[in-house]
Amino acid sequence: MAWKIKGPRSQRLLCISVFSIFCSRQIVSVQSVIVVTEGKSAKCDSAEEKKMQARMKNPAMIIPEAMQALLALHASSEKGGVPPTTLGLVHLRVSQINGCSVCADMGWRMLKKAGETEERIFAITAWRDAPYFTDAERAALALAEAMTRLSDVSEPVPDAVWDEAVQHYDEKGMAGLILSIGTTNVFNRLNVTTRQVAGEWMKSTESGGRS
Repeated sequence: MAWKIKGPRSQRLLCISVFSIFCSRQIVSVQSVIVVTEGKSAKCDSAEEKKMQARMKNPAMIIPEAMQALLALHASSEKGGVPPTTLGLVHLRVSQINGCSVCADMGWRMLKKAGETEERIFAITAWRDAPYFTDAERAALALAEAMTRLSDVSEPVPDAVWDEAVQHYDEKGMAGLILSIGTTNVFNRLNVTTRQVAGEWMKSTESGGRS
């Protein structure tokens, strides 16, 4: 609807102000109704969040030998000489791409506990445009993204990504980095498929510490 207000400028401004106040009051009234009517919906949503649970236990927990093997693989990936901080950043980025809330939640907590800055943790999703990362870290992150998104491009892990990585890591370092990225992807897929709930691992750790 078009509103045409004639008269002196001061009169037009007064009309516009009155109209704005009227609209704002109407909006407040509508918002009040929405708040009242959505009260029950909010409670329902809260109840649904409380009911969030995994489809089953993590498969690696059901078959202990699998967990032992995964933990051994993870430990071996740390023997390549790649800085723990780099491996932590890679773990977090891969988990974000895969939508693994468990590993993403664990990842930023572990990084912060290790003394990582909030700037780097928050900017990891946009690492290409953030000034907080070294060239070596950028090469590792690029490799991690390429390895995780194998089906998204016609040339999985392109030569340019590989060539940049080998400029910063020797063969043993590359081996450790690749194993770390691969292990994170395995954990991500186990957690996402079975819908493991973020934060539950903390509760089990805390309860285990109290016992």
